[in-house]
Amino acid sequence: MSLVHKLVHVEDVRPENMNKGDGWAISEFRLPITGKDGSSTTLFHSTFRPGSTHARHLHSKCDEIAVYLKGHGIVGQSNERTEVRPGHCRLMPKGSEHFFYNETRDEEGLVIGFYVGATSVPETGYEFRGSVSEADLKLPRREGLSEGILVNVADVKPLQLNAREGRSISDFRMPIGRHNGSPAALYWAKLLPGDVHKKHRLDNCEELYYVISGQGVVGAGVDRAEVRAGHVHYIRKGVERFMCNVSKTEPLEVIGVYTGAGNLAETGYVYTGEVNEADMKVRTT
Repeated sequence: MSLVHKLVHVEDVRPENMNKGDGWAISEFRLPITGKDGSSTTLFHSTFRPGSTHARHLHSKCDEIAVYLKGHGIVGQSNERTEVRPGHCRLMPKGSEHFFYNETRDEEGLVIGFYVGATSVPETGYEFRGSVSEADLKLPRREGLSEGILVNVADVKPLQLNAREGRSISDFRMPIGRHNGSPAALYWAKLLPGDVHKKHRLDNCEELYYVISGQGVVGAGVDRAEVRAGHVHYIRKGVERFMCNVSKTEPLEVIGVYTGAGNLAETGYVYTGEVNEADMKVRTT
């Protein structure tokens, strides 16, 4: 039986056939969540083999948020260049030219991203602005970028959550949000064994998240399902949800975006109760 709320593993999503002539020299590009699923934001999963590049381009109609999970490389933002590694989180403002080059010699790069407020790639206002040249890559690399947002999650202080409101999460960080100029918030959550984000609603925003590692049981409305690394979940505003780490040894690590909220206060968070034994029984109807 199918789930009511879109939950899919990236391995079950067919890679897109992107036009390399438009700068899409990405080894593999998948779109697990788009407007076809009811979402106002598109979530992408992109893999870069060593030496591959997403050429210079911009999105005239939306901001892009990207999270770098594997590999390291060079990014360009307008005329500036810097380096990214696993843990970096980046917001590229609409209308600002940017690119990514994977300079890892023996490891694929993995980037999870969100076209905030765009239901498809064409709706982002994608414009190809030219190939990335040797001169582009040899420009001086600076610390950080003056345009957009670039921060590593390791440099972000964990938020102090109220467990009485159902937020039993050991490590919850917000690398991007209202505090540094973004109307949409990016969070990075680590649920240690025994952690439970109990039943709650977000009445003011949608939520899209990607499971980096670990395994858990999640709920959304009547849905109950298991998740593991590579799962992507979309939940509409106002729908009751929860997340539990079911491993006895490994953390459950998740990144996600609140579309329509720049911080926790703006999400319209409502705590609705405990997760009981019946909730932990996986069902899809």
